[in-house]
Amino acid sequence: MKSENKSILRRALNRLYLSSGWLAAASIAAICLLVLCQVCLNAVDRLSGIITGSAIGLTIPSYADFTGFFLAAASFLALAHTLRQGGHIRVTLLISHFNARLQRIVEIWCLLLSSAVALYFTWYTFLLIRESYTYHDLSSGMIAVPIWIPQSTMLLGLVVLSIALLDEFVCALRGRPPSYAGAGENLLAKTDDEPAP
Repeated sequence: MKSENKSILRRALNRLYLSSGWLAAASIAAICLLVLCQVCLNAVDRLSGIITGSAIGLTIPSYADFTGFFLAAASFLALAHTLRQGGHIRVTLLISHFNARLQRIVEIWCLLLSSAVALYFTWYTFLLIRESYTYHDLSSGMIAVPIWIPQSTMLLGLVVLSIALLDEFVCALRGRPPSYAGAGENLLAKTDDEPAP
């Protein structure tokens, strides 16, 4: 029963990380679509200028703002999925020379510190969103968007990243190798000469 609950929790967490990654991919697709539409409108505008001598002035209002919002969403929503897939840069030059026990200690310390930093930024972003909502902050483009809306995607990405880091931290405490370790880089893998904790 206990292992079944763990399995359900693991599947739920993996779905959360994957969903966050798909939302990031959808944000990138939205950027591509916006830019493509604006390029087409620019081409029509240019063609109109050549044919009639005057441009129509076609544009997507605040498209630069919207692409910026989608870029921020993609960047933050992709953090947890990228971590789990081992896509973040890890400098292991020093730690690779440590014995397995010291590697495990350093890895746990790094995960604890990373989790604390992620939780701090998650809390700070929540306070920022609350302030933006309270004071009705708006974007400065042609279409005034309440700033708390794009900021919410940042918060969602940071919440999922915090969960992913805490997940890795708990797994490290239990002696499991990190999901983000590349092939041959399983720093927390148990060795024959070192008993499991």
